[in-house]
Amino acid sequence: MVGLVLVSHSEDIAKGLVELAGQMAGPDVVIHAAGGLPGGGLGTDDDRVRDAIRHADSGDGVVVIGDLGSAILTVRHVLERNFNGRVLLADAPLVEGAVSAAVIASTGADVHDVARAAEEARGANKL
Repeated sequence: MVGLVLVSHSEDIAKGLVELAGQMAGPDVVIHAAGGLPGGGLGTDDDRVRDAIRHADSGDGVVVIGDLGSAILTVRHVLERNFNGRVLLADAPLVEGAVSAAVIASTGADVHDVARAAEEARGANKL
């Protein structure tokens, strides 16, 4: 099953979103948070992102979704040096994209379909 990694500048946001998406998708979808800096500060950390990807990868690929600019830069930096294309960075809103990706991943969809579901959440109407 495709795993997910949620990258935020805030450790609390990333962990809370893992809880939300996990409840929506069920226990079979592996979702990991990579938020904040060691010591509790705001920011993103290469080692946290790399470790989260490794833990989320069961062999079917991983979709990564990030919150803001430097989080995306951190993910890109990690992906340039590791993972040989098994990991996709989705251009998606963090909350809506994470929930959509998690639900689609729970159906056994492949990594490209999971990433697409995350990206398509960008256009979801709320009203």
